[in-house]
Amino acid sequence: MTLNATILKKWTAFLAMLVLSVSVFAREAPLTGSVSIADLPPEARTTLMLIKQGGPFAYDKDGVVFGNYEARLPKQKRGYYHEYTVKTPRARNRGVRRIIAGGEPRTSGEYYYTDDHYESFRKIRE
Repeated sequence: MTLNATILKKWTAFLAMLVLSVSVFAREAPLTGSVSIADLPPEARTTLMLIKQGGPFAYDKDGVVFGNYEARLPKQKRGYYHEYTVKTPRARNRGVRRIIAGGEPRTSGEYYYTDDHYESFRKIRE
């Protein structure tokens, strides 16, 4: 084996390990704690109340399936999680805040809050 082939083989192995490490870390990103309902912003408390009532919701995408592609929430089958917009003051679009509901959104009691567009989640304590 030539020197270039050896270097290329080692570099390829290094890159493969790096990609594997990054994907494992992304899948294992833990929840960043919890938050009580009282500590949520008022807009999140309103959204949570609407989820439990079954609406009406202000945004067409409220209630759609949340894929959990980054695996930051506990692993569940597709269709288990649903997302709801939490109004962001002064935002011209849906903003970055969401509540994700697990199971049957109205009754499950399993709710997660994100204020950084799915980068991190806190379980809502009721």
